[in-house]
Amino acid sequence: MGDQEADIARVKETARALGRIRDTFAERANPAEGYGVDDLGSERILNAFDTFAGNWKIHRRQLTEELEKLHGITKTAAQSYEELDHELAEALRRTDERTEERTGKDQPKGAGR
Repeated sequence: MGDQEADIARVKETARALGRIRDTFAERANPAEGYGVDDLGSERILNAFDTFAGNWKIHRRQLTEELEKLHGITKTAAQSYEELDHELAEALRRTDERTEERTGKDQPKGAGR
C-alpha cells in the first residue's frame, strides 16, 4: 500500500463547497435582466447583455452539470474514505482481540504489526 492519507473532513468540505457553487451557478441569470435602454443608456449595451444572456444560459448549464458531477464525486469519495476508515479500524480491533485471546495476555494496540 502507498503512504497516501485522505483528509476526510477536507474532502467533505470540498463537496459542500462544490454544491454551493453549483447552486449559485444554477440560480444566476442575465445580470441586466429587467433593465431597459433608459437604465443602461444604450441599445448596444442592452443587445450585448441579451447576447451574453443567451450564451451564458448555455454555458451556465454546462458548468452546472460539471459542478454537479464534481460534487457527486467528492461526496462519494468522502463517504468511501470514511467507510474504509471505519472498516479498517474494526478489522484492526478484531485482530487485536484475537491476538489477546491466543496469547492470553493483553498486548499494546498495534503490537506485532
